[in-house]
Order: sequence, then C-alpha cells, then structure tokens
Amino acid sequence: MTATSPRRLIVGISGASGFVYGARLLQLLRRMEVESHLIVSKSAQVTMAYETDLKLHDVIALADHHHRSDDLAACISSGSYRTLGMIVAPCSMKTLAEIATGSSSTLLTRAADVVLKERKRLVLMVRETPLTLAHLRNMLAATEMGAIIAPPVPAFYARPATLDDMVDHTLGRVLDMFDLEAGTVTRWSGSTPSKETPR
Repeated sequence: MTATSPRRLIVGISGASGFVYGARLLQLLRRMEVESHLIVSKSAQVTMAYETDLKLHDVIALADHHHRSDDLAACISSGSYRTLGMIVAPCSMKTLAEIATGSSSTLLTRAADVVLKERKRLVLMVRETPLTLAHLRNMLAATEMGAIIAPPVPAFYARPATLDDMVDHTLGRVLDMFDLEAGTVTRWSGSTPSKETPR
C-alpha cells in the first residue's frame, strides 16, 4: 500500500432490502486484496435476519476491519485516514437523507460525510421503489455534493442465470467506479457481450 493510493475501501450496510449486496461486496474485496472497513447499521442487522441465514459474526468475518455504528471515534471518522472512498450497499432512504443533509448521527453517515468532504468517491446503492419527491430531492442533493447514485439495477443483456449473477454484475460495475476489476462483469463490446476472466 502506498501513501498516495491506499487499496482501502469503506463498506456501509444500511437497512434497505438487499443485504446480500454488502455481504457479497466484502467477499469480492477480500478476493481482490482490497482492505475493507465495515459498518453495519442496526436496521441492517434486522434486514439481514429477514433476508439471509447469516449471523452478524459471519459478516464481520468477511471484513478486514469492523466498526460499530455508534463508534464515532473510529479511524474512518477522520479525513486524515486515507481510503479510496466508500460504498453503501444497500443504501436506505434514511441513510440517503442523512448524507444529503450532512446529518451524521452514526459512524456510517459520518464516514460518508468524511468521504465527501475529502473529495473521495462515495457510491450509494439506493434501494427503494417507487420513489417520493423527498427521495428524488435527496438523490439530487447527494449528487450535487459529489456522491454517485447507483441503484442495483440488473443488466439483462448479460443474460444472468441466477440471482448471484445479477448481484455480481451489479457489484462489478460499482467497483469499476474505483478502477477495481472484480472480473464479474459481462462487458458490452458491440453486438456481442463478452465476459472477462476473473483475476
């Protein structure tokens, strides 16, 4: 790891549906040897129980470092701690609202605020439908501050055969935004899509 380009990424998992995105992201980062710093919100732990058979300790074990959501003194709460940026996967509308308004009530939203102020990349995998005007305004506000809104929308041209294929393709595209190659994206190359070989 160099001083100018740390391979270190913050992963926030909030309470929206889609816990699998955060868990799978941690697996991909480990495979790519990218240091991960995990924050799981309390609401996300409830979602995890509904949507998966995972336990919190299983998810924590996938990360290089875990930080409690109430630990506002964690290293990632400071701009002096260098990272590539942060992915919130999935991102609830409550989390989006806190980020859009600069209201940092938890470490997850504080870390997102720090990433924005340091002009690093913040990708929000927002998960809600249909959207209210408040949701849309918050997305606009977050975008104006430098965040990237990246809803987990499947790419059907890739002809996914399983849910895992859909998840992996979406996460691969999100990681593209950090110039990280996950090897999970079926890339469009004109009339014939081609899948790159995982590294």
